[in-house]
Order: sequence, then C-alpha cells, then structure tokens
Amino acid sequence: MPWTPLPDPNGPPPTNLGDVLPLVVEGLGAPSVDVLVLVHERWPEVVGEEVAGHARPLGIDGSTLKVAAESPTWASHIRWSEAEIVARLSVLLGRDEVSSVAVRVARN
Repeated sequence: MPWTPLPDPNGPPPTNLGDVLPLVVEGLGAPSVDVLVLVHERWPEVVGEEVAGHARPLGIDGSTLKVAAESPTWASHIRWSEAEIVARLSVLLGRDEVSSVAVRVARN
C-alpha cells in the first residue's frame, strides 16, 4: 500500500473519536464507560458505607469485578460477600454485567 499524506482532501471527513470509542470498547468485550462510572459512584450502596471506606472497585475484566482492599481482613470480607455484591450489582445495572468478584490487597 503506497503512502499518502493525510487528510485526503477528496476523502471522507475524519471521524470523531467519541463516535467510535464505544464501538471499540464493545468490540473488546469491555463494559461500557457508563457501567464503570455507575459502579464507582454507587459503590457505598453496593457494599455498605463501612466496607466502601476500606475497599474500592478497580474495574471490570470480562464479567469479573476487580476490587482493591486495604487489608487482608477487608479482602476476606469482600470474598465472603461476593454473592451479595454480585446480586446487588445485577439489580443496580439491570443485567448480568458482573458474575464474580476478584479482590486483592492494595499496596500502600
């Protein structure tokens, strides 16, 4: 393929990144940005205020919610509460975005 300078004055106009980014994210199988924002904003409702002060969501990988806890004790609590957290997220998100929780102890 020969090199041609961009943009081609006779070609289509450039596409806005904001118009194609959701398609790229969807193609990768990642949750939408709206889902991630909602999980972060409503985290205290999902796990309770006390737990939310000691653990935070990091993101969603496939259908696994990744969580960082500040100590092994809080990590164990999250693991013990996994079924309840998944159920609350299903209600909050209105679908099965999250089917499991993986927690690790955060390094300070």
